[in-house]
Amino acid sequence: MIGFSVFPALAFPALAQTPIRLLMLGDSITAGYGLPPGQGIVPQLQAALVAAGRPVRILDAGVSGDTTAGGLARIDWALAENPQAAIVALGGNDGLRALPPAASRANLAGILDRLAARRIPTLLAGMLAPPNLGADYGREFAAIFTALAAERPGMLFYPFLLEGVAGIAALNQPDGIHPNQAGVRVMVERLSPVTQTLLDRIQP
Repeated sequence: MIGFSVFPALAFPALAQTPIRLLMLGDSITAGYGLPPGQGIVPQLQAALVAAGRPVRILDAGVSGDTTAGGLARIDWALAENPQAAIVALGGNDGLRALPPAASRANLAGILDRLAARRIPTLLAGMLAPPNLGADYGREFAAIFTALAAERPGMLFYPFLLEGVAGIAALNQPDGIHPNQAGVRVMVERLSPVTQTLLDRIQP
């Protein structure tokens, strides 16, 4: 009987493709809080990209409860996996805790600067503060992300990570904060095109 190993690798080109390493640095949304294994945004977005013919492995750097300060503290650890592109999806817990927007902005800037120093194409996903914190805080918080994007014209910007999901009961878990499986599907549908644009920016 002829073993599989005797066939030349060129006979199986799909097996020879090395997936792109895409880092997703985030919090409980990235970590798939409250969802069954395999149903969070990381595995579902990866599956959608692969189905679209984009071989990719998303490195899950989501930590439940993490703030922008926590993300900054562990960015060097995440970079040890040598990602070729990155999605930064932090800030939700800063808003929930009403942390000073100036501090959150400085933390995010530190993360983005480290990625830029490594010439890693980056997508910044914005976040909004809970409405109960007031309009003034909400405007100041949202401005963190738009200002960072304006300062970095070469960076991709997705204004609101939970666009089309936030505030819709049918798309969220009972806590009203974390998306359910239906909400994740909406997120994947919306994020997939801009993520493919991000992958196109990777230098060979």
